[in-house]
Amino acid sequence: MERPDWAPEGIDLERPSSARIYDYALGGLHNFAVDREAARYVFAAMPDLPVLMQANRAFLRRAVQFLVGIGIRQFLDLGSGIPTVGNVHEVAQQIAPECRVMYVDIDPVAAAHSRAVLAGNDRASVIQEDLRQPEHILSHPEVRKLLDFDQPIGLLVLAVLQFVPPEQNPAGIIARYRDALAPGSHLVVSQPTMDARSDEGARVERLIRDRATEHFYYADRATFESYFTGWEVVPPGIVWVPQWHPDSPDDVDDHPERSMLYVGAGRKA
Repeated sequence: MERPDWAPEGIDLERPSSARIYDYALGGLHNFAVDREAARYVFAAMPDLPVLMQANRAFLRRAVQFLVGIGIRQFLDLGSGIPTVGNVHEVAQQIAPECRVMYVDIDPVAAAHSRAVLAGNDRASVIQEDLRQPEHILSHPEVRKLLDFDQPIGLLVLAVLQFVPPEQNPAGIIARYRDALAPGSHLVVSQPTMDARSDEGARVERLIRDRATEHFYYADRATFESYFTGWEVVPPGIVWVPQWHPDSPDDVDDHPERSMLYVGAGRKA
């Protein structure tokens, strides 16, 4: 197929990407035919999966609004993905224009398109790095130029740890970021789980593994809780995604566990 202007050289146009599948589920435009085909294949196994992905995006908005509301003015978004409507800088800067946002993603399409979206915004930037290498990110000149590590930072790790194998110790990776942040910093995490829908979750994992470039790892409750070691978990605690500061009580139905998504936030004392 013909390479779009926004697609960096070296991108395999015939191999689907989880980041671009997510973009497609959110109504984004930066995905290829192969991604859309893979998405339809996976969504056929779990028809409400696009709704669950959209629920994670809504959680990002609520989490950023919460953090800005308690005084956080700078953000480090790990695994930020391909920009679509409602990015961190859009939500944060609409409330407090002085907010600064550093995006980090390993996907070259996500990084390239982020640069285009952020052109002219001197309070937001992006680097292409692997979140599993905290020292590379924390010492990166662009990160150090934009963020003040003597002041609280909102560390966002949303719907990305499912791509980190357990043997690589995702909780330990988060701890290395925690140690570099100032007191008052906050951690926000979301990750899919099979604790409530094990059969469907296993089927989706197999389909994603077969079709996309990344492996997929769910978190059980104990694993998810381990991410918050050394953080003070803030209310309402570790919950299902609809239960975390919903816009309306009506947004939480009788079966929030069907969202398959654990979420939580913590504060560094």
